[in-house]
Amino acid sequence: MKKKYQKNLYWGLALLGAFALWTAAVCLIDMRPIGPNGSSVGFAALNGAVHAAVGVRWPLYTLTDWLGLVPVAFALGFAVLGLVQLISRRSLRRVDGSILVLGAFYIAVMAAYLLFEKFAVNYRPVLIDGFLEASYPSSTTLLTLCVMPTAMLQLSRRLRSGRLRSLVLAVLAAFTAFMVVGRLLSGVHWLTDIVGGVLLSAAIVCLYAAAADRAELNQ
Repeated sequence: MKKKYQKNLYWGLALLGAFALWTAAVCLIDMRPIGPNGSSVGFAALNGAVHAAVGVRWPLYTLTDWLGLVPVAFALGFAVLGLVQLISRRSLRRVDGSILVLGAFYIAVMAAYLLFEKFAVNYRPVLIDGFLEASYPSSTTLLTLCVMPTAMLQLSRRLRSGRLRSLVLAVLAAFTAFMVVGRLLSGVHWLTDIVGGVLLSAAIVCLYAAAADRAELNQ
C-alpha cells in the first residue's frame, strides 16, 4: 500500500508539472487572434486546423452539456453517502477516509474550475449565446475525468460482485471516453483545451488516489 501511495503521488506531481508546462506553452507558442471577436489562442496553426476539420456540431454540444449532469449526480451521491455515514456513526473520524478525501478532492476540482474561469487562458472557438466564454481547460472534460475515475475507484472497492463490478466499470469508462471525444468533436473547444483538461484531471485523480491510500494506511 505504501508503494502504491508513493507511485500515485509521484505520478500526480509529474502530471501537475506537465499541465503547468502545457499551460505555459499554450500562452506563449504561436499565439494569434484566430478566435471569435479577435480572441487569441496558442498553437494557433494546430488549433485552427483541427477546428476547421471538425467544425461545430451543436446537437453534440447540447448532448454532452446535459450529460455533464451525470458526474454531478455521482458527486452528490458520494456526498450523501458521507453524510449518511456521519449521521449513523456519529463521528467524523468514523467516516470512511476515502470518502473524506473525496470531499476534499471535489473542493479542489471546483477551485481549479473557478480559477480558470476567473483568469481565462483563452476563449472558445465559438460564441455561446453571443458571448465569449473561457475555454481552457475544458471544464466538462475536467469534471468528467475527475469525477468518473474517482467514482470507478470507489465502486471497485464497494461492489462485491465481480461481474457487476466489471460491467459497471466498463460502462463508466465508455461514458467517460464518449464525453471527452464528444466534447472535442462538438467543436466548442480548441484541441489544446481538451489536452489541458486531460492533464489537469489526471494529475488531480492521481493525487486523490495517493491521499486515499494514505488515509487507509492511517485508519
